[in-house]
Amino acid sequence: MNTYQYASISETKKTDAINVTLVSQLKEYVDRTVIMHGSVYKIRKMKGFSFLILRTARFCIQCVCDDQALLNELQEEACVRMVAEVVREERARLGIELHVKQITVLSGPSAQMPIVINGKVMETSLENKLDYRPLTLRNEKERAIFKIQEGIVRGFRSYLQENGFTEIHSPKIVYAGAEGGANIFRLDYFGREAYLAQSPQFYKQMMVGVFERVYEVGPIFRAEKHDTSRHLNEYTGMDFEMGYIDSFRDVMEMETGMLKAAVTELEREYGPELELLGVRLPHIREIPSLKFSEAKALITERTGRIFRESHDFEPEEERLLSEIVERETGSEFVFVTHYPAEKRPFYVMEDPENPGETLSFDLIFRGLEITTGGQRIHDYGMQLQKLCDRGMDPEAFESFLMMHRHGMPPHGGLGLGLERFTARLLGFENVRQACLFPRDINRLTP
Repeated sequence: MNTYQYASISETKKTDAINVTLVSQLKEYVDRTVIMHGSVYKIRKMKGFSFLILRTARFCIQCVCDDQALLNELQEEACVRMVAEVVREERARLGIELHVKQITVLSGPSAQMPIVINGKVMETSLENKLDYRPLTLRNEKERAIFKIQEGIVRGFRSYLQENGFTEIHSPKIVYAGAEGGANIFRLDYFGREAYLAQSPQFYKQMMVGVFERVYEVGPIFRAEKHDTSRHLNEYTGMDFEMGYIDSFRDVMEMETGMLKAAVTELEREYGPELELLGVRLPHIREIPSLKFSEAKALITERTGRIFRESHDFEPEEERLLSEIVERETGSEFVFVTHYPAEKRPFYVMEDPENPGETLSFDLIFRGLEITTGGQRIHDYGMQLQKLCDRGMDPEAFESFLMMHRHGMPPHGGLGLGLERFTARLLGFENVRQACLFPRDINRLTP
């Protein structure tokens, strides 16, 4: 019979210390001894003692160590477990600090860091930040971006759940592109041509016939050869679709509530990250809206500038429109409705009063379009005719048309780009800063 022996990961001596894994609980243990784990973020040697900054899952904790023998064993980025006394210190960011009694090194770095990550500002280029992403994300400000992004998604999810939506997970390998056009990634699917999903659009609409209200948070793939600060070839879409609507404005109203919920979630649960990054949250009351044609005319009237693009906005127009609307209404958001039919996909419903316009909208936030949505065609005959009018083969959309043939309620929905919203919220000019591991036309690693 074999006898198995298991080695402990820690050589920490037996102690009566309290094992604390949540830093938020530390204030409950002032003047008591605790066990904490984390990584050595920074060591600052003073006369007779040293400050050690311990990076935990969410916070960086100030520690004081006066045992030179312990410090001699430490390197920055070493993973450690420590025994320490919790001491009140109002000058520290958390209002407490740890006085170190014992440290066990669990693992240490075997190479020098290629980039300095523990300064107040990470003074390097965006390219370097992305090239060394597994390391630069350890910087407390860089990782705070993605805690805030987590809060946005939490607010999105909780609001929709409270309003009767069901979360779905649609396939990302598909038989046809939802948007059409050339901006689609093709792949070999066991000898058949398939694609990476441009959107969960078809599946969202199908599931409206099942659950009435659905949402999804998932990857979106666009084979657009844009090398700009606002485009990614893979991004995270926050999509929802809702049935039995009276108007596409019902969708706009739902998004307004969703955005309010996301801001409230950030205010309630993500104060440390907001403070660390100096984030200015928007105040959302009612979001103003105007038609696309009205917006174009307003920009020309207020600025005297005429832009060549007649069926869409140029980036500069989005920026100018945001400035005008904020100045005149106080809102940092603006809905633009009734986009020209030529610029909207085949499933978007046209305005019965003006077929050249669609019952659709974009949401622009701080000068950047972050959402596209609208009312969908739910009638089988109307959808079939629209496909034919655009020279598209109905047989290629048989699964999509199946739902129309067997009855669908009036419905609509939207897709919001998580990285774009995060970037605008945090004041970033480049959307890559708000993406963990960006994929663009030049970047496939790390």
